[in-house]
Amino acid sequence: MHLTKRFFTMNALSVLLSIGLTMLAVIIFVAAYTKVFGREAGMKEFQKVFEARAAISEIQREAQTLKFEQLMDHNYQQQLSDRVKALDASAIIIVNREVLYATQNFNKIDIEKSLMLSGDGSNRSELELDGKIYTFTRADYKLPSGDTGILLLLAPIKLKTSFYMLLGVFTFGFFAVVFLLLNFWVSYKFSRGIILPIARLKDAAIKISQGDLSNGIAEEGEGEVSELCIALESMRIKLKESVYLQQKYDDNRKFLVSSISHDLKTPVTSIKGYIEGIIDGVAKTPEKLEEYLETARSKAILVNAMIDDLLLYSKLDLNQLPYHFEKSDLASYFEDCVADHKYESEKAGVSLALITELEKPVKVLIDRERFRRVIQNILDNAVMYAEKANGKIAIILRETRTSAIIEIKDNGRGIPEDKLPYIFERFYQVDPSRKSGSGLGLAIAKQIVEGHEGTIWAKSVVGEGTRMMISLKKL
Repeated sequence: MHLTKRFFTMNALSVLLSIGLTMLAVIIFVAAYTKVFGREAGMKEFQKVFEARAAISEIQREAQTLKFEQLMDHNYQQQLSDRVKALDASAIIIVNREVLYATQNFNKIDIEKSLMLSGDGSNRSELELDGKIYTFTRADYKLPSGDTGILLLLAPIKLKTSFYMLLGVFTFGFFAVVFLLLNFWVSYKFSRGIILPIARLKDAAIKISQGDLSNGIAEEGEGEVSELCIALESMRIKLKESVYLQQKYDDNRKFLVSSISHDLKTPVTSIKGYIEGIIDGVAKTPEKLEEYLETARSKAILVNAMIDDLLLYSKLDLNQLPYHFEKSDLASYFEDCVADHKYESEKAGVSLALITELEKPVKVLIDRERFRRVIQNILDNAVMYAEKANGKIAIILRETRTSAIIEIKDNGRGIPEDKLPYIFERFYQVDPSRKSGSGLGLAIAKQIVEGHEGTIWAKSVVGEGTRMMISLKKL
């Protein structure tokens, strides 16, 4: 329930509860007053007033069944006089403000006052005449002459006002005390449910503004306060994650700069050495000069490839590289890949074959250029580590109920089991002595595959070869 609704509901309940408790207290007060003072606390007077009002109302109802001429009958007037006297009441018959009959003498001013206060527009049940309180009722008649006839019945009531004044003071005082106590309780509950949680939220906000994101914000209070606690805790978690990611990106950049600087130093130093050798005249023959230049060129190509890999990995790691997904036939796509890499593989003395175990065409959603980079990096590693005498690489396509499986298998020397979990880490080299790249090939492949919502993993047996496995969602 929202705080505003809850606040109004609790205040309304406090008013109703105050009224209920006051009524109960009044009943107990009257009972105690009667018992202590041995009185009936004015109840007999109240009963008499009720009986008198009921009696004159009965006379009025009977009179309304009669014609006005019957009211003027002497016998009826005698009966009326006896009945009202038994009640200590009075009856007055009036036509056009002229008294035709009265069981008790009233002055003209009191008669006028009675007619005015007992008129149709009045909702009074009592009036005061000559210092006395009367309860009244009247019956009106329309005479054939056009005049108005009125039967006015007045019954005096006597109440002990001192008791009722005491009862009124008690009722008002008790209600005021109970209402104040209930409001104090409501305020106390709201202070616990609103003010204290907000104070703690203020302290938490100050800590967050100072960069302290370690302390969680407990869900406290109700309604909007509870929602505010949840919102601030969600904000704290997201800020903490943001700070963590920023720290991670900073660490990544530092690591990348440190690693690439170290990896670039070797080929750059080599290029510098060969160029200095040419300048110093070490390469005196055309054959030696060509050898030096070719070596410097190959090292420059390696540096350029390492820088390209670094830039690509940085963009992938920071999610700054957009993907352009296309619906592609898996078998057709890999037929193109094999055609593109077949020449390079055969040049390196390694055969490359495509084996499809698909029973029907399988469609996948891929970025064709980015995914080609994955295959290229895996094939480059496979060619590098394949058996030199009889190197073989096979790309095997199969499927499960929901996924397309791509397996790239070689017959190289394999990867030791203790090193297999690390091959997708950046700059990791299974054999540092054979370092010939940036060490980012498989890390880039893993980032691109995960960008396709796929999975990549490896299986290897030393001396038998390595199997790189990729799983993609089928369409």
